[in-house]
Amino acid sequence: MKGTSCKAIVIPATGDCLGVTLRDGDMSWKDFLSRAAGRSPMYSPVYQSADALINILFSSGTTGEPKAIPWTQLCPIRCGADTWANLDVRPKDISCLPTNLGWVMGPIQLFSCFLNGATLALYHGSPLGRGFCKFVQDAHVSALGSVPSLVKLWKAGNHTKGLDWTKIRVLATTGEASDIDDNLWLSSRTCYKPIVECCGGTELASSFIQGSLLQPQVFGAFSGASMSTGFVILDEQGNPYPDDVPCSGEVGLFPLYFGATDRLLNADHDKVYFDGMPVYRGRQLRRHGDIIQRTVGGYYIVQGRADDTMNLGGIKTSSVEIERVCNGADEGLLETAAISVKPSGGGPEQLAILAVPKDRSATYDANLLKGKFQRAIQRNLNPLFKVSYVKVVPEFPRTASNKLLRRVLRDQLKQELANRSKL
Repeated sequence: MKGTSCKAIVIPATGDCLGVTLRDGDMSWKDFLSRAAGRSPMYSPVYQSADALINILFSSGTTGEPKAIPWTQLCPIRCGADTWANLDVRPKDISCLPTNLGWVMGPIQLFSCFLNGATLALYHGSPLGRGFCKFVQDAHVSALGSVPSLVKLWKAGNHTKGLDWTKIRVLATTGEASDIDDNLWLSSRTCYKPIVECCGGTELASSFIQGSLLQPQVFGAFSGASMSTGFVILDEQGNPYPDDVPCSGEVGLFPLYFGATDRLLNADHDKVYFDGMPVYRGRQLRRHGDIIQRTVGGYYIVQGRADDTMNLGGIKTSSVEIERVCNGADEGLLETAAISVKPSGGGPEQLAILAVPKDRSATYDANLLKGKFQRAIQRNLNPLFKVSYVKVVPEFPRTASNKLLRRVLRDQLKQELANRSKL
């Protein structure tokens, strides 16, 4: 409250008592509601141009530097339209998605609910345990959004045991790759209601690829492009695969995209999203950075990032950010490399850290290092990031210009873990 001169409406942490002294001009939540009572619900609109800004969100990009992404008047319309078209959110629905306003899903949830006439269910507390699961039951939630890592925790803790989730008629998941078995478990809690997969970005204000209730769904897969969106899958030379051919490659979005940003406040928008992308049917494609697989059945699976940006627990972060923290976790280390690997059975990406000691002849306990890395990351970066694997190596593979080849490290680790699983 001390950092702004704006009027603040203060909500008590518990009960009705604030427990703090308000500044002059500020107002308690109770007083705010009492002043609004009896007023007409009709307000005169304020007209703005379509490109007028409404809010700014920050996203971690491929370089690890946060991009300041302004949203315009078009972004809420896109949020509401996607939810209406793909999730069938409607008036009298009660919608809930564990998120916060610092993640793109916060604004998306607000706009999607209120523009479609749905009720927004708010839970005060952590969504990790049974308390949240019981809230879903008691609030009669009918549209529930989730993140795959949350579903895994609910399942592992058996947090829905004895609860009635049959009021839910549609489920949605986003933020990271879904685990098929976890999705099956989640759907079974609701008498096998459909789960709509969503994948997009802060700069898009929406999902570019989604499931749809108008088509048969496959757990962990997307049925096609979202409304008004087009994309192609590119081969290694930047050429688009035919639309009916099973393939895998980087996705290229059609540039005319309703709601997508056309500017960045702290970076060159064209350089970030268009430079180096191929031209398709006379228009330069827009970069998103995901690797997409199209299956034989015509479904799509997101296989991860085309660059070194990782998706951990639904939060995108860069290798550089993690390495910067881990390099200082033990004074005996020369350098570290952070990569993510995808489990052979599917599911969210897992964080692996490789370390090179200053003294190549020294013996290091990988489990001891793992604890140091975990504590450093939790303290300095994000408490939700989990270190799954640590390995000490004598050196890293590098290019002739001394650039670290994370791709080679990733391939080597995948092979090593695959050999372990066979044993």
